[in-house]
Amino acid sequence: MHWCPRCRGVLLSPGRVDAPAAQRNYRWVARRPDHRMRKAAVTTVAAPPGPTPRYTEIPRWGLLDPPPAQAPAQERPLRGLAAQRDVLLVLTALAFLAAAAAEYGRYLILLRNRTTLIPGWLLWTSDFAVWVFGILAPLCALATAFALVAWLIEARVAAFATRGRRDPRHRFALLAGCLIPGVNLVWPGVFLSELVAASSDPRAERAVRIWWTAWVASGVILVAATLWRDASSLQAEADGVSFTAFSDLCAVAFAVLTLWLVRLLDGRDLRGAPRSAHRWVLAADPAEVVIAPVRPGGHEEIGKPQEEVVAK
Repeated sequence: MHWCPRCRGVLLSPGRVDAPAAQRNYRWVARRPDHRMRKAAVTTVAAPPGPTPRYTEIPRWGLLDPPPAQAPAQERPLRGLAAQRDVLLVLTALAFLAAAAAEYGRYLILLRNRTTLIPGWLLWTSDFAVWVFGILAPLCALATAFALVAWLIEARVAAFATRGRRDPRHRFALLAGCLIPGVNLVWPGVFLSELVAASSDPRAERAVRIWWTAWVASGVILVAATLWRDASSLQAEADGVSFTAFSDLCAVAFAVLTLWLVRLLDGRDLRGAPRSAHRWVLAADPAEVVIAPVRPGGHEEIGKPQEEVVAK
């Protein structure tokens, strides 16, 4: 609009809007909102203008829009133990791997001892390795079990909180179901199944079933290896050493499987990197030929019927 609809006064200058500053016949004047009242007041002597204000940096007043401060996370006693879950799983796998190597070394010494005397220092070294790693590996497994139970409790609290509910299982029930021998072959799978019940990822449910089966199998192998150590004959004792080494290797595989499961439930792969989603799209339509087939040149023109060619 060039004219005021009320007083019909000029709103814009007749000059071009995009004219350079030297060719404009108007200029902008900044006035205070109370300039009409100041004109009616007594005229005072204006002070000489001071120096032009300058800024040493870009002014930030009125431009800051800080995000709302997040509420501090509630300190939970089990969160620190659950954070050591991955490290303890790796240490447990390495400890059982060393225990398996010590047991297989003892078995090789038994085979060699059938025809040759074994030096005393080698027997002492083998005994030391078997006893040290035979005690260290179960202790690492026990510490890892406590860390995994702490992680399970924290994960269930977070999962049910996202659904607007509280965990129906009491913390004491979770501890008892996961740590009491015999009972812990059944209830950990139940607790994990409840954890992934609301998840839409079928891989999580399948991973829990695989882990549950491996957990029961590892319990059976542990009982068999323990009973085999009480064999009376020399050959049975040697077979027990071999089976104990095999059970240690199974413990290594189960520790790696457990690490894969907990990282899968956290949305990561076995190496700890964020897991990327892969979606397969079913192509129901048949393939369409985009480029016309190449025909040999001759009396026919490509892409036209022969009747049109004859007519031409």
